[in-house]
Amino acid sequence: MAVNYGSKRTVVGAHYGLRDWLAQRITGGLMALFTLVLLAQVLFSHGPIGYDKWAGIFASQWMKVLTFSVIVSLLYHVWVGMRDVWMDYVHSVGLRLACQIFTIVWLVGCAGWAIQVLWRL
Repeated sequence: MAVNYGSKRTVVGAHYGLRDWLAQRITGGLMALFTLVLLAQVLFSHGPIGYDKWAGIFASQWMKVLTFSVIVSLLYHVWVGMRDVWMDYVHSVGLRLACQIFTIVWLVGCAGWAIQVLWRL
């Protein structure tokens, strides 16, 4: 029987650790910054906040692009988290693959819906 420890240890796994940890922090920071920008626009606006005010905030092209980039960051943030959940807790390879495919399809659908909402297609 072969023993795998020491300098000849066989390392298995996806090796996503640092990259995904950093991606979670960057996307989380971007979402927090966007929340502060949006909150500042709401707090420093004059008059009651209704549909016209919200539509005005998101009317400019730069805000639509910023919002969509934050949505893409959110979707990537969710993907990394859900992929880790599926890898850690779903032990059946077939079921794990099905869960990951469902998650990808769902997130792509959410991205398409976000485009429709932001640009009113």
